[in-house]
Amino acid sequence: MKRIAPLASSLMLTLAGSSFGLSTAARADTPDDKGESLPTVNVTASGTSSNGERARSASVAGFDDAPLLDTPASVSVVSQQQMRDQQSRVLSDVVKNDASINENYAPVGYYENFSIRGFALDPASAYRIDGLSAAGEQTIALENKERVEFLKGVAGLQAGVVAAGGLVNYVTKRPAEVRSITLGTDSYGSRYLATDLGTLFGEQKQFGLRINAAHEDIHSYVNNGDGWRDFASLSATWAITSKTLVQFDTEYQQKAQHSVAGYQLLGGSALPSGVSPSTMLTPQSWAQPVRDSSLNTRLRIDTEFSDAWRGYFQAGRSRAVIDDYLAFPYGSGGGASSTFAANGDFDVYDYRVPDDERRNDEAQAVAIGKFATGWLQHELTLGVAMSRRTVDKSDGISTLVGSGNIYSGTPALSPSTDVPGPAYRNLDSRQKALIFSDRLQFSERWQLIAGGRQVWLKEQAFGSDGSVTRDTTRNLFLPQLALVFKPVQNMSLYGSYAETLSLGSVAPFWVSNYPTTLPPSVARQLEAGVKYDVSQDLALTAALFRIRKAYEYQMPDNSTAGFTYVQQGTQTNTGIELGANGKLTPRLAIGASVAATRARATDTGTPAYDDQQVVNVPRLRSAVYADYALPGVDGLNLMGSWNYSASKPATRDGSTVLPAVHVFNAGLRYKMRMSGHIATLRANIDNIFDKRYWKDAGQYLGDGYVHLGAPRTARLSLQYDF
Repeated sequence: MKRIAPLASSLMLTLAGSSFGLSTAARADTPDDKGESLPTVNVTASGTSSNGERARSASVAGFDDAPLLDTPASVSVVSQQQMRDQQSRVLSDVVKNDASINENYAPVGYYENFSIRGFALDPASAYRIDGLSAAGEQTIALENKERVEFLKGVAGLQAGVVAAGGLVNYVTKRPAEVRSITLGTDSYGSRYLATDLGTLFGEQKQFGLRINAAHEDIHSYVNNGDGWRDFASLSATWAITSKTLVQFDTEYQQKAQHSVAGYQLLGGSALPSGVSPSTMLTPQSWAQPVRDSSLNTRLRIDTEFSDAWRGYFQAGRSRAVIDDYLAFPYGSGGGASSTFAANGDFDVYDYRVPDDERRNDEAQAVAIGKFATGWLQHELTLGVAMSRRTVDKSDGISTLVGSGNIYSGTPALSPSTDVPGPAYRNLDSRQKALIFSDRLQFSERWQLIAGGRQVWLKEQAFGSDGSVTRDTTRNLFLPQLALVFKPVQNMSLYGSYAETLSLGSVAPFWVSNYPTTLPPSVARQLEAGVKYDVSQDLALTAALFRIRKAYEYQMPDNSTAGFTYVQQGTQTNTGIELGANGKLTPRLAIGASVAATRARATDTGTPAYDDQQVVNVPRLRSAVYADYALPGVDGLNLMGSWNYSASKPATRDGSTVLPAVHVFNAGLRYKMRMSGHIATLRANIDNIFDKRYWKDAGQYLGDGYVHLGAPRTARLSLQYDF
């Protein structure tokens, strides 16, 4: 194992210093850093307990926090406590806790993409902050997040036009009495500093402020893959009256890091062998870090109209700007092939796309009321929503400047003299929607949830001369129905049906019909599940699902290019998910999930692709996390996790697969007192057996890549609450 960095040594010396007067930590009932909360109508309750127990509610599956037991959908929640204990910095650190979520083109140093239930998420609409869409082309910071919620499956009611996989919702921390500082490092010498400062003030504590800030010097396990990150956020609340609350949130982040390109299959059919995760394929002095700056802002007003009715209005903007200046390995033979050569040769391109701006604007107004019509109880949600997404960027350049080899390396090359053109409006996408959902309660045991979203979509794409290259208009009603049966109060059985509209993707540059955009298509989902609260501290879940949508791919044909991008056939993903979350004993907490997925395409027009498992979707995945409070040593917890993925295809015909892999992680948390204040030391070792493995075979802009998993990495942090 690599040496622990100098900052780690200083942390250990700090712990050993007698001037702090160490003492044993408070027991599990010690309050956490959330402190005193506003005694008002704040409807964004945390959904998690103060000591990291299981979540009991979430908002991602609807338009308000709702008990998970009464939510007829598959929802998982990763709490702030668990993210801290695992020292999570990016979303790929978080999703490893759920077996249904897979990396789908998530290279080091670039914004990450994921799939849920075997469907890639759409960065335009699948990522949300407090229920409002966020530009997914950014690395969303975790320092100011209370939890991350995942809705698995079709989410037409919640988001309208969105990919079939589901949603990721980041829930921000609310103002509270908190003062905390965290120092961290890892075995590659990274340095991390974060602060969390909050207060409530006013005669009735009606005002609240919370500031989170972080700086990170990133020393990557990949040679030449270093970078840095700065982050700051502000959260403010004002309880105008006992019935009206105003919330404001804004967060800004700058990140710069050399992006690490993935490998392509050798000759289009073989996985590279004998390669190291520490290798960057194309180190060049003129290649610059990918720069990513983002600003996310939200204003929300909650009010109670009466004892039975309440509502809220919220609006927000999410803006991400990416500057790409890369030496990018792609294809071989001087542009003759779109994959690496069989001997490991590849072409190197000077790839530059500066000032690539993505912006999401959204506003929602929602009213929620409870009333009765005779013996029938209603909980009615009515809402309107408007959103707009724009993309402004130049066409950039992608100029061949030389070649390299995955085994012998890449020589020093000269950059291109080409200059990218100016940025222009590429896309203007607008949605309007009417939303309704009614939870009808027939008795204590039976509930019917009926709802839908009427969507009006207007989307235009433009060329560099301002001409309209695509004009898409769709008006569609997306229904959602669910029946819930509760044989006992702590168990619910449900069946549901939902639809969503997924936008068609753009043909890659190397097919005959580039740059055609395929038409939107409707994805449909059937799901049945059971949720059982074994106790107040332990929940078990199971779900069966089937999702069907149009299949999109590059069809081999007799065209000049040899391929045409088509929407033909049907992709059907059928699966089962099992989960357990909470405390097995007073000392042992667990989170476990298993997902078995059969993802097949049929009637594609290419017999070799029919009935094959879809690329990058394993048939079986599991994730297990455990946290054990060691008896006899107050404040000391041992942690461990195990992630398993079965083999998954890297080609559409299934001829090349990524091998199955087991990855084990371990850690400890020690809570103590330093000068009368609580301090928490966390130490983690990820990939403890230093397993070499391929982690994903995701596709990007129509091309397939394979990425290596991270080697063994040790992390150390000290959190001091004062």
